[in-house]
Amino acid sequence: MRKASALTRFVASGFAVAALLCGCGQTPEPTAGSAAPPYVQAPAAVAGAYQARGGDPISLPAGSVYRNPASGRDEVVVPDMRHTALLIGDSQSEPTEGWPRLGLAAVGYKVHFCGLGGTGFVASNGKTGNYIDALQRGDWKLPYGTPALIVIQGGGNDAARGATDAQIVANADRLIGALQDRYPGARMAMIGTLARGANYGGGRRTQVDALLGTVAARHGLPFVGVGDWLSKYNLAKNLADAVHMDAAGHRSLGGLLGSRLRHLGLEGPPLDGTVPVAASAPTPAG
Repeated sequence: MRKASALTRFVASGFAVAALLCGCGQTPEPTAGSAAPPYVQAPAAVAGAYQARGGDPISLPAGSVYRNPASGRDEVVVPDMRHTALLIGDSQSEPTEGWPRLGLAAVGYKVHFCGLGGTGFVASNGKTGNYIDALQRGDWKLPYGTPALIVIQGGGNDAARGATDAQIVANADRLIGALQDRYPGARMAMIGTLARGANYGGGRRTQVDALLGTVAARHGLPFVGVGDWLSKYNLAKNLADAVHMDAAGHRSLGGLLGSRLRHLGLEGPPLDGTVPVAASAPTPAG
């Protein structure tokens, strides 16, 4: 505890430099006039105690950027890692009320998001690399500690930009390997590419969803295939544009995802001591 107290005094004294900006997570970017989270390079002994407490901060303020001595990478301090799912995804997951986040919340998780719209396993958006490149070069930063669940969602931008099967598989393998190296033993799952069914105009998006299912199976990961959900559950009517949902569509898909995660045994620890209840999910069309 002496070392933790010393670190607290170190942070409070102002010797920490400004936080590196992070393109992911729950902590918003500082507004004008507000103080940025401190950059903290904590002693290894403090890091070990921090990890032993399940990732809950001892003295590092939430939002701090921490240099992990084990990986040499900057990571973000996130409170309550015991209830937190790390979600890596694209514009389907980026909104706070997006259906992947709603589905995870329905089964007891807080969400720490890493990713950005326009990206995928191969696709980048010009500012941020694809998932594995963004991770390796620090475009966004992983959380410190071990998440309760890691979820990789995406594939739509890869489908739209002509990524080949071989490119998608190679980068998905690299990403899964990097995450397993960083968080050994952590539960991990994948969510595919939202689309209409193959016989209803799903096209390349449906193909990528199926491809990601084979990747997940080869790695032994639970997979939620969503490549026919717009048709299967009559939700194309809730599209706000060609590929994104309106608010009602997000809620419906969130309910479906929550039910599927529960079926796969991927519930999180209850946030308040009660069993989380999934949002109402539609029944299959037809």
